[in-house]
Amino acid sequence: MKICFLGTNGWYDTAAGNTVCVLVESGSEYLIFDAGNGFHKIDEYVKDNKRIRLLLSHYHLDHIIGLHALNKFHFSRPVDIYGPPGLKASLKRFLNRPYTVPIGSLPVKLRLHEIGGRGENCPDDVLCKPLKHSGHCYGYRALLEGKTITYCMDTGVCANLYSLAADADVFISECSYRSGTRADANWPHLDPRQAALAARKANAKRLYLTHFDASIYLTQKDRRGAQKEAREFFRNTWSAKDDMVLSL
Repeated sequence: MKICFLGTNGWYDTAAGNTVCVLVESGSEYLIFDAGNGFHKIDEYVKDNKRIRLLLSHYHLDHIIGLHALNKFHFSRPVDIYGPPGLKASLKRFLNRPYTVPIGSLPVKLRLHEIGGRGENCPDDVLCKPLKHSGHCYGYRALLEGKTITYCMDTGVCANLYSLAADADVFISECSYRSGTRADANWPHLDPRQAALAARKANAKRLYLTHFDASIYLTQKDRRGAQKEAREFFRNTWSAKDDMVLSL
């Protein structure tokens, strides 16, 4: 099984990376978390007739703007897209004229699955829970080939962050802020220290930081600084960068 970080920025693209997208390839499927601009690279990895599932955390543009690239994909299998309440209305509005090619005219078939407020319609092998953000935002915990992968973006510290990350083999966490900066209570996000402490409290095995705020983490050096700080609280921490591939 491989985990490919196709986009690692939050907010907008910079020389440091595209906006957030993570692809997990197992023996039976491609599981994708979020569709920032890194999403345009998935055809470099989707090479066979496996199931393709996309889990959207929420509908802020840096998490869905890569869907504009769907028109270049000619996959033989449909793409099943899951997301919080509002999925169908949001995507049918965004994937439409005058913004991009309408859903019905795309060369790839999409199937939309709206997850209810209590987790209804979440895939059987995936647990989803709401996180602490400015609107509906879900974190995900997937069990694939005996490994648990947790993905939590755009959140402040909350109980569901810990429960989703509990004993995870890989905990992929957002890291938007710098530690010590005053966070906006109306726009919750994590810093390296908070992400590391969450991983430690949850007894995760490995922590990967991503979704670095593009206006704060300007370079890979800045990201390595976040990794160094996080390791003071949780040793098995790495800062993700675009096109980094992990093998499990």
